[in-house]
Amino acid sequence: MSAKKDDHSLGLTDNEVLQNREKYGVNLLTPPKRPSLWKLYLEKFEDPVVRVLLVAAVFSLMISIIENEYAETIGIIAAILLATGIGFYFEYDASKKFDLLNAVNEETPVKVIRNGRIQEIPRKDVVVGDVIVLETGEEIPADGELLESISLEVNESNLTGEPVVSKTTVEADYDEEATYASNTVMRGTTVVDGHGTMRVSFVGDNTEIGKVARQSTEQSMEPTPLNIQLTKLANLIGKIGFTVAGLAFLIFFVKDVLLAFDFSTLNSLQDWLPVLERTLKYFMMAVTLIVVAVPEGLPMSVTLSLALNMRRMLSTNNLVRKMHACETMGAITVICTDKTGTLTQNLMQVHEPNFYSLKNKADLVGDDISGLIAEGISVNSTAFLEEINPGEKPKGVGNPTEVALLLWLNSQQINYLELREKAHIIDQLTFSTERKFMATLVDSPAIGKKVLYIKGAPEIVLGKCKEVILDGSRVDAVEYRSTIEAQLLKYQNMAMRTLGFAYKIVEADEKINACAELVSANDLNFLGVVAISDPIRPDVPAAVAKCQSAGIGIKIVTGDTPGTATEIARQIGLWDTETDTERNRITGVAFAELSDEEALDRVMDLKIMSRARPTDKQRLVQLLQHKGAVVAVTGDGTNDAPALNHAQVGLSMGTGTSVAKEASDITLLDDSFNSISTAVMWGRSLYKNIQRFIVFQLTINFVALLIVLLGSLIGTELPLTVTQMLWVNLIMDTFAALALASIPPSESVMQEKPRRSTDFIISKAMRYNILGVGTIFLVILLGMIYYFTYSDTGMTDYRLTVFFTFFVMLQFWNLFNARVFGTTNSAFKGLSKSYGMELIVLAILLGQFLIVQFGDAVFRTVPLDWQTWLWIIGISSLVLWVGEGVRLVQRIIQK
Repeated sequence: MSAKKDDHSLGLTDNEVLQNREKYGVNLLTPPKRPSLWKLYLEKFEDPVVRVLLVAAVFSLMISIIENEYAETIGIIAAILLATGIGFYFEYDASKKFDLLNAVNEETPVKVIRNGRIQEIPRKDVVVGDVIVLETGEEIPADGELLESISLEVNESNLTGEPVVSKTTVEADYDEEATYASNTVMRGTTVVDGHGTMRVSFVGDNTEIGKVARQSTEQSMEPTPLNIQLTKLANLIGKIGFTVAGLAFLIFFVKDVLLAFDFSTLNSLQDWLPVLERTLKYFMMAVTLIVVAVPEGLPMSVTLSLALNMRRMLSTNNLVRKMHACETMGAITVICTDKTGTLTQNLMQVHEPNFYSLKNKADLVGDDISGLIAEGISVNSTAFLEEINPGEKPKGVGNPTEVALLLWLNSQQINYLELREKAHIIDQLTFSTERKFMATLVDSPAIGKKVLYIKGAPEIVLGKCKEVILDGSRVDAVEYRSTIEAQLLKYQNMAMRTLGFAYKIVEADEKINACAELVSANDLNFLGVVAISDPIRPDVPAAVAKCQSAGIGIKIVTGDTPGTATEIARQIGLWDTETDTERNRITGVAFAELSDEEALDRVMDLKIMSRARPTDKQRLVQLLQHKGAVVAVTGDGTNDAPALNHAQVGLSMGTGTSVAKEASDITLLDDSFNSISTAVMWGRSLYKNIQRFIVFQLTINFVALLIVLLGSLIGTELPLTVTQMLWVNLIMDTFAALALASIPPSESVMQEKPRRSTDFIISKAMRYNILGVGTIFLVILLGMIYYFTYSDTGMTDYRLTVFFTFFVMLQFWNLFNARVFGTTNSAFKGLSKSYGMELIVLAILLGQFLIVQFGDAVFRTVPLDWQTWLWIIGISSLVLWVGEGVRLVQRIIQK
């Protein structure tokens, strides 16, 4: 570092900047090592259903080589590639969007001194040795040592959980118990008050936040609820497929091989050939049964549903980074949420100005006292309001409490800047945690004399007052203290910050020009108090009520005081003063003192954890998971990263740190709790859509499987060719996946309780539907086979075409029933808004018509006349009309 320590006004030269960047590196945090594109793609093959498909593809390929017919194999491989390819693309696309979101943060301008002058550079261009100018409201760009410090207070919650830490260059004032030395500041922390300069010591990965970032990248191996359930389903499908195939092979091998041949007479290879051919034939039939049993469209449906939800959720301010998080949100049973910015607006504003001299609390125009209030707020402050365009809401820079006061003045059409510039500041005591007040002595043009203004903790300010200004009269401060304290208690119980205001007019003959001396006289005049709140977001109570009605437990985990946390919980409808007790809330310190057994006994009942530290939050998440809860966690700081990482779904804030975002699964771009409840609705609706597809798909597979098995038992040829099965298994799978995945979310899912992660994805109602409808279809289709086979003309190509078309149309009409499975709604409700479903319906009809009329030898079809088409469509549509009748009866009964 070339700059001299005793002369920082010059900063680094351009040449020194280049040298230090080369020597110490750039000011960028290295993102966690992402998997290569190949690894990202290969991860998609870990899906349990895709693995079953791969096995089916191997067997199918064996048949294809023997029969020289590759259509079925190509179809299965296409299904695998589509399912894995779509998942890979959407996760890669979300990752790029996320990187772009973080890259924007590195362009934040920073004031540095270089070549003897102040200039602004992007944060990423800061180097070791740079002299940075620190101002209120700014994020510190790197780790460094303070050179100057004027009333500097830093929010270190991103690293330590401490919201306000005093920083100083005076060695005597160092805090020996501070996490980081009092004369050092860290990257990612924010200046909340005061100003100063620093010299950069460490940049990028060498900063404290860089070290924490590396530690928080450990991967949580917590499986998603959907993965658990799909694994069970894949195992079941595999067992059924292999069992049926094994039984079929065993029956035919015993009947037509073991009992049909006299093995004692088989001497030559020529004699054994019929045995081997028949054995191979039945082996191929068994493998065909396995292929038929596997629902090729299931991974497609899951992937498409997740991918579509990723895109749609972005429009509701949820940037999904990990695809399965879409669905996992629908399974969550507990949300651990922070307070500031998620439940509240993170915007301090004056709730109630209570100046005792004003009859109309909003009137600051009139007598001398009201003029003193306006001038006092304006001059006794270090905050500013930014210049804005006409019509825009003003924003502030500086201490949030002081900004709130200036915004209140602005709302009363009073120009604080004009009052500040007219008054000449003689002396000032900036706010400190030791003093708990700020005082400013000015030459007041309004009074024509010197005036001391003071604001701070009401009890401190009131203790320095002799009198209270009450409606134009003066009351003894000691006598009025109990009234003021009762008022303060009311505000504090409402989770509000309070500030006390006082003044003293310094007569001309008084030569005192020091604030400290004037304050110490304890003869000030108390003007009143102001209650300042961070109001809850207007949409939060409704969102909380929606989550509670959905059976989701909500827990506030905050570093704030127990009183503030409880009041916020009351305002959002989480805390009931009549029924909730101390068992439902705890502090971080008290929670840490509990043994795991004691904590496990209480975690499900807890609603509030106040004064929480990062380790408390992570432990809470892990104990909740131990109790079987599926947990979502919100967080915005680096210290939240471990809890975000260990939760089933980590929800970071759009305004949070890049480390928190990296550890999360979903980023809430608007920081709002309402977006969380929306994500839950999306997740539950998505799961319903996946279940609807399973009902539809397994009904087809159930029918197709038994037609192959029973058709072989009664001695008939397979009534559906390989190419026809390809149309049914691949095209209708894919189309159905698109149709059912595109069904929009329904608010009604928020009235249900969360599913248990141990539940099987096929519910009792689904099982009855698959077996019931499948059996009816099977009886009808086997009846057709029997009639066509044993009638006078036998099974002709015309009759095989009718059978094939009728089979497809049964599934076609059943698609409408599957669309509203699990509800009592009509299949036509909302159909006009479901454009995906409309397109699929047309595509299936058109595809079937083209195959039948023009498929010829490729699809083993002959053209049908229009009367036959009408007959097939009319008879098969009874599937839909019977379903409509059942749902109508259910609606009538429910009324």
